[in-house]
Amino acid sequence: MKPRDLIELLVLAAIWGASFLFLRMGAGEFGPIALAGLRVIGASLFLLPILAHRGEWPALKANWRAIALVGIANSALPFLCFSYAALAITGGLSSIFNATTPLMGVLIAWAWLGDKPGGHKMVGLAIGFAGVLWLAWDKASFKPDASGASSGLAVLACLAATLMYGLAASMTKRWLTGVPPMALAAGSQLSAAIVLLPLVLWRWPDVPPSGHAWGAAIALALLCTGVAYVLFFRLIGNIGSTNALSVTFLIPGFAIAWGGLFLGEAVNATMLVACAVVLVGTSLVTGVWRPRIGSRAGVETRDTAG
Repeated sequence: MKPRDLIELLVLAAIWGASFLFLRMGAGEFGPIALAGLRVIGASLFLLPILAHRGEWPALKANWRAIALVGIANSALPFLCFSYAALAITGGLSSIFNATTPLMGVLIAWAWLGDKPGGHKMVGLAIGFAGVLWLAWDKASFKPDASGASSGLAVLACLAATLMYGLAASMTKRWLTGVPPMALAAGSQLSAAIVLLPLVLWRWPDVPPSGHAWGAAIALALLCTGVAYVLFFRLIGNIGSTNALSVTFLIPGFAIAWGGLFLGEAVNATMLVACAVVLVGTSLVTGVWRPRIGSRAGVETRDTAG
């Protein structure tokens, strides 16, 4: 990985970590539906001209049905879930649950595509979900607060979002392998925008949102979705998908830092330790970390079953 690639990886992690800050800033005034809708509408307006400039409209037209389904699973529903979660739990906590996306992806691929995990991946799944259960148990309150949300439902919403991300990954692998990334990114945001637009009009807030809330919504759409997608696919092209996915491990740190810096969100020991457990499990599942196991003869061998 070149120094410039490392810098871009850190920038991407900072941007996606900031998305949880902006969700917290905008969800209360816009509501989850309107905020999620504005996010995908704005991202569509940003990405579609790039798609046209690159001459990849034919790829979108040829695969629009599958891309539309991926857009619902990968953007519309997860963005709704994380917007709801922002009403009741901190951005740092949401980002830790978001880090379980690779775990969900492995489970969905196993159940749907028959890609059975082996070796360290099975251990990683067990460790990762142990951390999730620990965090969820710590926040297991289903009593609504003043916003009408509860921390328990917020946790379930985060996990539902990561499940949708995992489903979208398998859908992409099965139906859209070889499709240009920008066609997939722009098309999925467009389909999510079309789905959410009627709901946005129905649930538009009665009280006009403040300038701060509008700023958060615009940042979510243009920076955390539009620019982030372009940067992410650029990294995939430069350093490969596995290295680009290592951004997963950096996002919680930035999300916790932004929340503490700008919103005064507190971090407790349980949250930090459980985060470490989740990231250890995720590193095993993604293959970022593959511990060496000594054989009986004392020679180290690497487990490649996963």
